[in-house]
Amino acid sequence: MTQNPPFPSVDLLLPEVAALVIEALNLEVQPAEVDPDEPLYGDGLGLDSIDMLEVALVVSKRYGFQLKSDNEQNQQIFASLRSLTAHIAEHRTQ
Repeated sequence: MTQNPPFPSVDLLLPEVAALVIEALNLEVQPAEVDPDEPLYGDGLGLDSIDMLEVALVVSKRYGFQLKSDNEQNQQIFASLRSLTAHIAEHRTQ
């Protein structure tokens, strides 16, 4: 007998994370319109460094773990909505 994971998979979590980012930044786009593989920074969603700090803050509050500015993996973590969601799925505590 297999147990269900305690939290949803990346694919199930994507719409929730997209909605969280959109709400936090007051973007005028629907979660379903965000390509999970497009870059978050610059092209794609067009976020800047201040936006990324805001995303890190709301992710920390919502999912119970810190995204630190000095993390050497930040470029990879914030590369796309899918990579951010995968990081959340792996590290979340709530």
